[in-house]
Amino acid sequence: MPTSLAPDYRRDRAWPLWPVVPLYPYGQRPTLRTEVVPDTVWTFDQFQGIFYVVVPIRMTVVRLEPQGLLVYSPVAPTPECLALVQELEQKFGPVTYIILSTVTGIEHKAFVGPFARRFPQAQVYVTPNQWSFPLNLPLPWLGLPRDRTHLLPAISAQAPFADQVDYATLSPIDLGLGPFGETACFHRASRTLLVTDALVSISAEPPAVLDLDAYPLLFHARDTATDPIVDTPENRRKGWQRIALFAFYFRPSTLDVATTGEMLEEAKASPDRSRRNYFGLYPFRWQPGWQQSFQALHKHGQLQVAPILQTLIFNRGPEEVMTWAQHIATWQFEQIIPAHLQAPILAGPTQLLEAFQVLTSPAYDHPQTIPGADFGLLQQIEATLLKARIARPRQPLEKIS
Repeated sequence: MPTSLAPDYRRDRAWPLWPVVPLYPYGQRPTLRTEVVPDTVWTFDQFQGIFYVVVPIRMTVVRLEPQGLLVYSPVAPTPECLALVQELEQKFGPVTYIILSTVTGIEHKAFVGPFARRFPQAQVYVTPNQWSFPLNLPLPWLGLPRDRTHLLPAISAQAPFADQVDYATLSPIDLGLGPFGETACFHRASRTLLVTDALVSISAEPPAVLDLDAYPLLFHARDTATDPIVDTPENRRKGWQRIALFAFYFRPSTLDVATTGEMLEEAKASPDRSRRNYFGLYPFRWQPGWQQSFQALHKHGQLQVAPILQTLIFNRGPEEVMTWAQHIATWQFEQIIPAHLQAPILAGPTQLLEAFQVLTSPAYDHPQTIPGADFGLLQQIEATLLKARIARPRQPLEKIS
């Protein structure tokens, strides 16, 4: 069952370090805890985004035997979040291990140091090949505790939690500026696979954590700046589906953007010119057919590789990705918990390999091939990065084993 504290004061959800990663909801981050497997696996959902394009970000906590907790991909340790973790500690023992599961994602890395400092008995294990931009700083400079931070061993069996949790790390994919890497974990007792960014499932309904602050959904449900903010289930659903298109395509094909003059003129007629409503500014012009674009993205909620990773990352090292996926598929998991969007996803090794088959499409051997109209901006970004020699070219399809 989902659990969220009912704070009497804003301080329960306060996150004073928000300027490090200045994303909405800035200094106020509500947390939703959900028990996925009774007395064994829990998710802690928060959300973040830009211009109200908000998506869930998730930490997963696994109970270890005979006692103790393993934390995968921490979120912001607000007082509310800490209280929800401490409730579990009182029943099942202390946080024993904390895993930084990604090499690249600053939205995940930024929370590991602050979270680890609140659990001084926990050992921190990080995915190898860590780097930071614009300066490649040592891990202690990024806030991770020097005396108890370790690289995950190359061999999973050498980890101190190997009797209960397996892991596999994606060989680093050279993107030009730096590598992309991710560690997937498998909790044997619950048959649960934990991943970070590699896989997602996109729900047609808004994620439950967004019910804690529905304003972003309602903001994007409007068709013009003159539409009022109206809270209905239909508008929440409409706003979420548009947010999903933004989040995965940046600029879907069914979206036009108003000129500055048009925005200013419409803002004058907006029924809400408050700061929260960006003073009435609303640049988006959704065209007929956006619902069909969402359905193509949604894919009936099935497991998939996100379009951004398909277009800009995984096709730089498809052989490494497929080798990693095939390793993960040897584990007998029954559900997948990613660090974003819907969870848990009822899927096993077969569905995982099917999701990664997108990398075997001929489109990924030819940069000029656009797999769909909504991929247009992603393809433009790729072309710009290649022209500037910031990104590496796609790897040939024939290298995939």
